Order: sequence, then structure tokens, then C-alpha cells
Amino acid sequence: MTNENRFYRFLLWRERHIRERNFILIISFLVGIGAATASLLLKFLIHTIQQLLWANIREGANYWLLLYPIIGILLAGVFVYYVVRDDISHGVTKILYAISQRKSRIKPHNMWSSLVASSLTIGFGGSVGAEAPIVLTGAAIGSNLGRLFRMEQKTLMLLVGCGAAGAVAGIFKAPIAGLVFVIEVLMLDLTMTSVLPLLISSVTAATMSYVFSGTEAMFQFSQTEEFVMERIPYVLLLGIFCGLVSLYFTRAMLRVEGIYASLSHRWQRFILGAAMLSILIFLFPPLYGEGYDTIETLLNGDFIHLMDQSPFLGMENGYWGIVIFLGLILLTKVFASAATNGGGGCGGVFAPSLYIGCIAGFFFSHVLNFFGLPVDLPEKNFALMGMAGTMSAVMHAPLTGVFLIAELTGGYNLFLPLMITSIGSYVTIRAFEPHSLYTMRLAQKGELLTHHKDKAVLTLMNVGSLIETDFIAVRPDMSLGDVVKEAIAKSSRSMFPVVNTEGVLLGIVLVDNIRNIMFRPELYERFRVSRFMVSPPARIVNDMPMEKIMHIFDDTKAWNLPVVDTEGKYIGFVSKSKIFNAYREVLVDTFTGD
Repeated sequence: MTNENRFYRFLLWRERHIRERNFILIISFLVGIGAATASLLLKFLIHTIQQLLWANIREGANYWLLLYPIIGILLAGVFVYYVVRDDISHGVTKILYAISQRKSRIKPHNMWSSLVASSLTIGFGGSVGAEAPIVLTGAAIGSNLGRLFRMEQKTLMLLVGCGAAGAVAGIFKAPIAGLVFVIEVLMLDLTMTSVLPLLISSVTAATMSYVFSGTEAMFQFSQTEEFVMERIPYVLLLGIFCGLVSLYFTRAMLRVEGIYASLSHRWQRFILGAAMLSILIFLFPPLYGEGYDTIETLLNGDFIHLMDQSPFLGMENGYWGIVIFLGLILLTKVFASAATNGGGGCGGVFAPSLYIGCIAGFFFSHVLNFFGLPVDLPEKNFALMGMAGTMSAVMHAPLTGVFLIAELTGGYNLFLPLMITSIGSYVTIRAFEPHSLYTMRLAQKGELLTHHKDKAVLTLMNVGSLIETDFIAVRPDMSLGDVVKEAIAKSSRSMFPVVNTEGVLLGIVLVDNIRNIMFRPELYERFRVSRFMVSPPARIVNDMPMEKIMHIFDDTKAWNLPVVDTEGKYIGFVSKSKIFNAYREVLVDTFTGD
């Protein structure tokens, strides 16, 4: 008996003896183990590469920092282009796209390709985070494990969420943040039956991380000053400041990424990205890698050593020296991150958002303390709150920001100011940007799945599956008699598309418009189609998002509309009744709990 036959026998046995709901819990446990394993492996690879490289680094300006990032993005770019041969950037955006457009199917190579590429990129100094690649890896594990066991689309969507939750929980040791991340960022509309698999994956992944890397929090933070109510106005101002910093980061990232995308050849992108990244890291060594060492330094209040490998070493003793240095890092981090990905590297903005948030919080409090405020602002506490505020704004996920920072640092005593900062930053950026950095690209194409159930269902629907093609087309030079004999007599439809010899839609013929002449044979040769055809109320292009199509139906009050391609060639018709039927099916299949 072949292995394939044994596997099919196992599937049949499972269907008979294990209920679907219980089997999903088993798979979610396996997904959690897989996501945690990938997270631990990625962290090990990054740290091993960095330790080997930093053995050559000495105090003061070091020219190895000019070379390492170039090697990293070159190796990652060659790996992606010649081995993977697929785009693996923007991991979270790819998950959102897979959920909304590809029926939660993620390619098998994503279970390992992002792990390899991001470890090379970040290990050699790429100024990005490992979290988005590992979230894509975890989601790919969930998707492909679900497909292996022949799970339906709704279950696949849930398993993708389980993989993402397990990845976040595993890499950060933050099970609550993993669950909240799926709800806020991946925007799955969850039922009570789907929360349990997500919890199982998150807890399993976090537990594995505890077992293999210890139970201590990722960042060592000790709160030495209690939060007092007099600081609330400044916490609110910090939230607004973090929102504005996040707005700058989001818009600058999209603008710089657009510049790299406009370059026609990958070697042009590599040269520009490598040059920008290596120069920035040489000038500002804290930009090297994920930047978690810098976060740890600021949370411990030991900011003096941030300039150790920098050409600016010696300026740290003056009060404004560190302010200017951190201010420049705050401005240039986005260029370093965009250069890393644009030049061919692989990484996400998860860690950069934590990084700039920590610097923003420290910068904000450090500057205000100089002016002798009535109440002292503890700088490491504000650095912690800045991390929550900036992450909440960049990701448009205030709960994720609060719970993640609390779990990363053990700073649960600062829960109230963390929430105030997160809400303030989120409200600030929402006033300027309705979508997060992850969702902006999909939202512009109408491919974003949201918590708004009507919009989510329309996003999941595909106009291609709704097109009806059993309409008989007529030509503009046909006579009324030909239309009656060759179209009306042979069809049950009351509408006929008019196309030219190239298939371009010119108009439509409505039976109601010719009813008074179609029963008069003496008029059959007097009238041509070009005389009694009319223009349709609107035309639907086959790549339009469903939400826009529904707006067209509402505006025109039409019941049937023709569909054309981008060149205007006729494809078929879409009816409102078929859309409603498909809407009900997707709603029941995807969003109705068991």
C-alpha cells in the first residue's frame, strides 16, 4: 500500500471517529508547535549571524558596518530571485490578500522562504523586523496543514489566523497579543467556536518559547517610579506625538517604497538600497538589525552607550547631543527600513514601529524634562508608552499595542497610561489615514477584508464567478427581422448585447423598446440594430471590486449590467439577483458559527 493510500485511509478514519470541531483543535495545536519552532529557529539564526559578525566590531567608528548590510541584502536578494522566484515581501499584507482573494491559500514555500531570507537580511544588519516574515511563515503553516487535511475555506481562514497568532505569541512570548493581533490586524470576524483554536495556537507557541528560551519577558524593564495622575496630560500629548510620528513613518515608507518600485531593474534597486542602508548604519549604528538592543538600552535608562560605534562618539556627554542623535535616528529609520526591503532584503515594520516608538517616547520626555516641568516625566516609562503608542498607530491596532508591550516588558502596572497613549495615537493617525500600513495597498484595490460584515462579504466575492454568458450577441448592421429570428426567438432573455466585429460592446437591445415594431413583419427590413439599440446604464469592468459594483447598481437602479474587459470587449452580464444569492452563500459559509 502506498503512502498516499495510507493517508487517504487516515482521512476516512478521521471523518468517522473524530468530529470536525475536535479535529480543528488538534490541528491548531500542531500549528502552534510549527509556528513556535519557526520563531525559535529564526531568532537563533539571526542572533548566531550577528554574534559572528560583531566579533570584528570595535568601539568607535567601524567600517565593517558599511559592508555587512550590503552583503546581507545581496544574499537575501539572490536567494529570493534565483531560489524562491517569488515575491515574499510585505508578509502581513500577503496574509490579508490570501484571506480576501485566494481563499486563504498561501504557497508552500512561504513556510520556509521568509525564514531564510529574513535571517540573512537582519543578521547582516538590515534595518527591519523578523515578525512580519515569521507571521507569514506561521500563516503558511496553518494554511498548508489545513489543505493537507482537506479543510474547507472557512476552516482554512481560521488556521491561517492560528498560524499568525502562534507566530506572534512564539516570537514575543505574548499569547494574548497573538490573539488580539489576529482580531485587529488580520480582521477576522470571530465566533466563540473560533476563539478556542486561536487560543490553543497562541498558548502552545508561547509555552514552547518559555521552555526553550526561558520564562522571563523579552525586554527587562523595572518600574522605578509609580504612575501619578498629574502625568495624564503629558501622556495624552505623548499619544498625539506618537500618532504624528507614525503618520510620518507610514507616508514616508510608502513614498520611499514607491521610488524603489519605480526602478525598472533589480540591480538598480539593490545599488540604491545598499548604498543608503550602509551609510545610514555607519552613521547611526543603532539602526543595525531589529534594534532591540537599543530598546533595551533606553528602557534601562542607559542611553550613554548608544553612540559607541558611531562617528559621533563623544557628543553623548552634552544634554542636546543625545537629543539630536536620537532625533536623527527617528527621522532616518524609515529610510533604512525602506532601503532594506527595496534593495532586495526581507523584513517587516513590526520591529521598526516598536523601535521608533521607544525613541519617540524617550525623546519626548527627555526634551520636556529639560524645561523643568511641574512634574517629572520618567524617561524609561515614557519610552515604554511610546512603543505602545506608535505600534497602535502604525498597525491601527490599539489593543495589540497595549497587550504586546505589557507582555513584552512585564509593565502591567502601567496599563492605564499604555491605554491612554495607544488611544491618543490611534485617534490621531485615524484623522489622517483610514488604513494601516499593512492594509493601505489592498484597500486601494478594493481587496481588503474588514470587520464590516457587508464589506467583508463583498470582498470575498469574485465577479468572475457571477458573470452570465448565455446572452445572444447581435451586430449593429443586423436588421430587425434578423434580431427577431436569430436572437429573440432563440432566447428567453429580454436583453441582447450589441458588439462589433472585434467584440467591443457598443450598446444593448431591450425587447421592451422594440415590442411595438417586432410583431410587424413589414418593418423588419426598415430598421437596423444601430437605430434602436441603446447605451446601458453603466458598464462593469471585470477587475472591479465588488463593493464598487454594488455602488454602480445602487446608482443606476439597474437589475442587469454588461461586463467588459479593460479594452471594452463584451464578456457577459451580471444580475443583482445573482449577486444577492452569492452574498447569502458567502455569508453563511464564512461568517456563520457552528
